[in-house]
Amino acid sequence: MTDQPRIVVIGAGLAAAKAIETLRDEGFDGTIALIGDEPEAPYERPALSKGYLQGASASEDLFVHPDSWYAEHRVDTTFGDPAVSIDRDARTVLLSSGATIGYDQLLLATGSRPNMLNIPGVDLAGVFTLRQVSDSDQIRAAFTDAKSLVVIGAGWIGLEVAAAARGAGVDVTVLEYAANPLERVLGEQVASHYVALHRGNGVDLRTSTSVTAIEGVEGRVSSVRVGEETLAADIVVVGVGVSPSAELAADAGLEVDNGIVVDEHLRTSDPLVFAAGDVANAYNATLRASLRVEHWDNAIRQGKLAAKSMLGGEAVYDWQPYFFTDQYDLGMEYVGRRSADDDVVIRGDMSSGAFIAIWLRDRVVTAGMNVNIWDVNDDLRALIGREVDPDALADSETPLTAL
Repeated sequence: MTDQPRIVVIGAGLAAAKAIETLRDEGFDGTIALIGDEPEAPYERPALSKGYLQGASASEDLFVHPDSWYAEHRVDTTFGDPAVSIDRDARTVLLSSGATIGYDQLLLATGSRPNMLNIPGVDLAGVFTLRQVSDSDQIRAAFTDAKSLVVIGAGWIGLEVAAAARGAGVDVTVLEYAANPLERVLGEQVASHYVALHRGNGVDLRTSTSVTAIEGVEGRVSSVRVGEETLAADIVVVGVGVSPSAELAADAGLEVDNGIVVDEHLRTSDPLVFAAGDVANAYNATLRASLRVEHWDNAIRQGKLAAKSMLGGEAVYDWQPYFFTDQYDLGMEYVGRRSADDDVVIRGDMSSGAFIAIWLRDRVVTAGMNVNIWDVNDDLRALIGREVDPDALADSETPLTAL
């Protein structure tokens, strides 16, 4: 590297912002360039389907740093001008505008993009995905005049959008291809709690359902076709997962497999290139497996780790996945990684709306979830990997810390 080393970060999201912040906090005095395809500075996405979509939080609350922070920390920013290619031999990045930026080290934090269904009508006005702040703005504005919303996909985004729409007084139908929403993540028993939650709040939630077409009038959505049935829809939100935005890496010859493949230090197959956040398929030293995690907490932690690794640090990706959701009056935190055949232990009464779920494999804790019970997620995290008596786990009178 030169006397004034240059680090370039592609992808102006949360992982990128935390990486840049950490570089400066750790004393890096070289040049930093941040390249983003969106016109906005880095912001946090969870509120886009929660408080911001509900109108409960303002746009300025989304941003990771104030606008002035980047100039104050000598970060050269390029927003709304995406990177289109990487020349690893020349160590340069080509932007859509034709500009070229050189690097000594490169961080790819390009995130993910929403999947879209391959059915007629997805390009009609009033059909949305939710990934960017502009998406949330348009959906929230549509709530004002809409009477009916159809959500295709009952994952976290779909269900959070459904909750926001019900709060705005919109009639909501949720269509899910699987037999039970969230079952892959939570298992049938706990997933059924979310089904009951939404139906109890007036959502027509249908499972084992396949959408065949989205229909419209004069270029605007009017209905959704499910088999022979037609469902009225003033708005449609498609929430059928995301895919890693790894094309830049693949085109540059980096190893790509369900995201950009990186080691426990977040280093790619090129030692000068790192990846973090949604796009990184990273080796987790604790779980001894490669994971691609699409959550807020992981973006923060991996952004920090990538920065430290670029500066020669020896820290590794070794933490448990964490995520949270807010729907109606339900708040939840989840830590760990369950498998389909894990057993689940419930502490408390699920029907009360406040309980803890803990998953075990051969009496060893693999994951934990607290629902409307707070200040216990760190205790659940501490239990992961420990062998615990299931009866003691189920006993709400036994403190988690005692286990």
